[in-house]
Amino acid sequence: MSPPRKKLFVLDTNVILHDAGCMRKFAEHDVAIPIVVLEELDRFKRGNEQINAQARHFLRELDGLTGEVVFDEGAKLGDGLGRVRVLVNPTWDPAVREVFQADTPDHRILNTAIKLRGEEEYESVIVVSKDTNLRMKAKSLGIPAHDYTSDKVESLDKVYSGRRVVEKVDSALIDRLHTAPHQIPFDEVDLVDDPVPNENYIVRTGSKSVLATFDPFERLFERVERCTAYGIHSRNAEQAFALHAILDNRLQLVTLTGKAGTGKTLLALAGALERRSVFRQIFLARPIVPLSNRDIGFLPGDEQSKIGPYMAPLFDNLTVIKHQFMPQDDRYSAIDTMLESNKLVITPLAYIRGRSFQKVCFIVDEAQNLTPHEVKTIITRAGEGAKIILTGDIEQIDQPYLDSLSNGVTYVINRMKGQHMYAHVTLTKGERSPLAELASNLL
Repeated sequence: MSPPRKKLFVLDTNVILHDAGCMRKFAEHDVAIPIVVLEELDRFKRGNEQINAQARHFLRELDGLTGEVVFDEGAKLGDGLGRVRVLVNPTWDPAVREVFQADTPDHRILNTAIKLRGEEEYESVIVVSKDTNLRMKAKSLGIPAHDYTSDKVESLDKVYSGRRVVEKVDSALIDRLHTAPHQIPFDEVDLVDDPVPNENYIVRTGSKSVLATFDPFERLFERVERCTAYGIHSRNAEQAFALHAILDNRLQLVTLTGKAGTGKTLLALAGALERRSVFRQIFLARPIVPLSNRDIGFLPGDEQSKIGPYMAPLFDNLTVIKHQFMPQDDRYSAIDTMLESNKLVITPLAYIRGRSFQKVCFIVDEAQNLTPHEVKTIITRAGEGAKIILTGDIEQIDQPYLDSLSNGVTYVINRMKGQHMYAHVTLTKGERSPLAELASNLL
């Protein structure tokens, strides 16, 4: 019996810019790189953004694999893996030329895939792209096309929410959590069988209820109180869970997700300010996603004028916190003092790349617009005493090649769930205003 035939995956440029290590994610199957992809990568290799680093990394790795010549049979990717080859197709297939008359990189990739379909060695030739439109074009020509899913969560239903509702419990358990010391050892209570580290619970029965979390360090269930951080009060159960995690110095990584108006950024900033004495600096950053994919260099003015509009939402949150106090209150003036002394820094995310953070609270807003690799790069910069807080709405993404299942925040939630130093909370109730909540739900 002959062994099953392999598949051949033809990679689009955006897959490589998303994950420079993508060549080794296709098991025993082979990988093809159209020459036009190398041409496109050449445009991306210069610069300080993450995609520039991805392009350089991939080109160096490919160069190391192939030696002096990229032979027709390709270069071995490693034990148990397939081969990679770079393909040059000087002639156009009539079907591609007739349907797509423009000479574009996408059409050259499709032309390469069609040329490869005649190779009997392969069970099938598959185009892999993060670009929905290219996948649709490929399918229209009868070429199978897949999204790159090696770092995707299977479905939104499987994204960890960070909380559970527990009902039909003994009311004595709720009374015990309401009584000092507001803690119950894990082996003394039958609340849940499989608590996730730092998972939160809304425990209720009849007219009684309590908020609790599982402390993995002490292995106990602990009551969570609705607290205040730098003048900001938790208004619902999820906000109480979020502030509890932010204020816990043992937790070095916290993710907060939820729709607009749920208070993600406001809670993160308020919690960081409440714990300001613990940190040397507080960084509040967000990725810049220009409108219509145009670089901010197109905008008029100097550097601050260009980035100002993108940072405005962060300053808005800071203003909300300041206005919790009267001008004569020391906490009001402390914010201005921290900004002037660079104790509190609000900056585009690109400006802090490459740095290491010792005793820094680093808040990344709109983190759903980051790739898994970009988020990994940020988290691995954390030094001793650092805390990283990622906030974002995983269903509101402005990057063309990311979605609710493949963005950096979803990736972190899926991979970090269960770690002692990590906590996640999904915020569900909008607290900005009744009108904002109504619009978020209906429009």
